[in-house]
Amino acid sequence: MTREQRHAILGPRIVAHIHKTVDAAPDPSPELVTELRRIMTNPAGNIPAPRPAVAAEPAAEAA
Repeated sequence: MTREQRHAILGPRIVAHIHKTVDAAPDPSPELVTELRRIMTNPAGNIPAPRPAVAAEPAAEAA
């Protein structure tokens, strides 16, 4: 959805209200910025390190 489409759906009064509300919001704390940066750059968390392969047991010979 484009900006123009959102404005057409919401109307100028609602868009102005949204901008006014966002402008009135306080700036985030440095701790929040750090936490959000971690989430946004690595949303899945740490990727586990690969484990060494385990050798398969030799197949039993048919009798």
